[in-house]
Amino acid sequence: MDKFPVDAPKRKVVKTFEFLGFTIIREKEHISMLRSNSDGTKTPLTMPNHATLKASTLRTISTQAGISRKDFLDAYEKS
Repeated sequence: MDKFPVDAPKRKVVKTFEFLGFTIIREKEHISMLRSNSDGTKTPLTMPNHATLKASTLRTISTQAGISRKDFLDAYEKS
């Protein structure tokens, strides 16, 4: 099974989540993103505003947002 990238650049991670349907709401100490789902619900996502993000942080963020590892990695390669 593929692993989450180690020390992923923040810009690429943000583009990946935008590719998955999230939009940036706020960017200060943390980056807040939100996705509107087809059933009318909204999925929030918050990540630290660091230059790079560790693999464990990406795994936690993806799990909390309900994104599978495969979906994240596919979008990461495309962004």
